[in-house]
Amino acid sequence: MAHMVFCAKYKQELPGLDEPPFDSELGHKVYKTISQRAWNEWVERQKMLLNEYRLQPWTPQAQEFLVEQMNDFFYGSGGELPKEYVAPTA
Repeated sequence: MAHMVFCAKYKQELPGLDEPPFDSELGHKVYKTISQRAWNEWVERQKMLLNEYRLQPWTPQAQEFLVEQMNDFFYGSGGELPKEYVAPTA
């Protein structure tokens, strides 16, 4: 049986992650409060942010930015898309 969580993003009980996504306080918070569905959506959002802002994920500045965006995506307003972003068409 899947690990179930009350997802902070979707406000309902959903299957959670198999394990914390990273070994930190935030990683354990995500494990306890974010569904697999929401995490998969975050992974896609993160890719878009990396590409749109041309971030280098190994830099501390990019990591800090992504953590802020992730917190907003899961626990805040959902995060804003970059002004220049154009969604792909079918």
